[in-house]
Amino acid sequence: MFEHIERVPGDAILGLIEAFKKDTNPQKVDLGVGVYKDAQGNTPVMRAVKEAEALLLKNETTKTYIGSHGAPEYGQVILPMVLGEGSPILEARRASATQSPGGTGALRLAADFITRKLPGKGIWVSDPTWPNHHGIFTAAGIELHKYPYVDAENRLDFDGMLAALKQIPEGDVVVLHACCHNPTGFDLNREQWQRVLGVIQERQLLPLVDFAYQGFGEGLDEDAYGVRLLAENLDEVIITSSCSKNFGIYCERTGCLILVAKDAEQMENVRSQIAIVARENYSNPPAHGGAIVSEILRSAELAAVWRDELTEMRDRINTLRRDFVEALEPYGLDQKYHCVAEQRGMFSYTGLTPDQVDRLRDEFGIYMVRSGRANVAGFSQENLSYLAKAIAAVN
Repeated sequence: MFEHIERVPGDAILGLIEAFKKDTNPQKVDLGVGVYKDAQGNTPVMRAVKEAEALLLKNETTKTYIGSHGAPEYGQVILPMVLGEGSPILEARRASATQSPGGTGALRLAADFITRKLPGKGIWVSDPTWPNHHGIFTAAGIELHKYPYVDAENRLDFDGMLAALKQIPEGDVVVLHACCHNPTGFDLNREQWQRVLGVIQERQLLPLVDFAYQGFGEGLDEDAYGVRLLAENLDEVIITSSCSKNFGIYCERTGCLILVAKDAEQMENVRSQIAIVARENYSNPPAHGGAIVSEILRSAELAAVWRDELTEMRDRINTLRRDFVEALEPYGLDQKYHCVAEQRGMFSYTGLTPDQVDRLRDEFGIYMVRSGRANVAGFSQENLSYLAKAIAAVN
């Protein structure tokens, strides 16, 4: 029966990993893989995570299922982190948390929920957006559309975005990146979030906010501005949260689907449906990552250690952005690539063309996605001069 099945191209980023490993250039640089790296190029286990895991190992008494919604204590720490301590949403019991296998799992839960309970609704994503958004929503059978986000000059096209949102059919779903937009790094400011809220209210749209990088932009609370603004001013919001980046637990697959409903009764109705969607997808989410997060956030001491580590990671990335632009100054390219310093998060839409990306790979051993998206965490004080010289050579 398998004879007719054709081979498809592998994932582009996974292909970059293999090509990078085989490259013998001693100065090679990996800017492709979307994980945080320290100055030595490693993805470390955070100190708070190691301490939490030691406590879990010592105190664990069972490996039983944790239920389709996940461990209750996980939701109890994630909801205030996302929506804010003392949030009126939480006080009114309008929010539901469902632990998921990563942010990707949360997105798939949201997609299946939309397909089943909001049939016929289209979904709108930024152009560009995280490529897997396309795969997830299309696989769930949702009609996918795009709204502008970056213009031809590699700048945030907010006017184009707002104009497009005003044309979306009433009741459709619009996907928004809460912060650290993947892949561009261009974020909305507070005034722009206010204007987006106005259009959502006017068009009666349902926002689905992808919150994968909380704490990687400006800070835990600062990065949540758009999420909290929408949740506190709209009857219904879908939020997908991830702990992969801010806790550094990529392989533990720890995410959360948060739904905000008009009132507590409607929230319970929605929550009952999400339990069925989760049950039919994977039954129960993996427990370990959520237990790590709960252990950390329920301990004042561990939470303080974690926040300090997260601040170090964020500050390192933001410093590297500025230093990268300064390294290009001797070549007269600092203004052309100044956008890199303005962007936030791990990723940058550099403005490099596919041909320039190919030359950087073939001539200098510098690897990134052909769209010109670079993982800024792959920069280091040791390779910035080399990067700047290489980029100057292909410009």
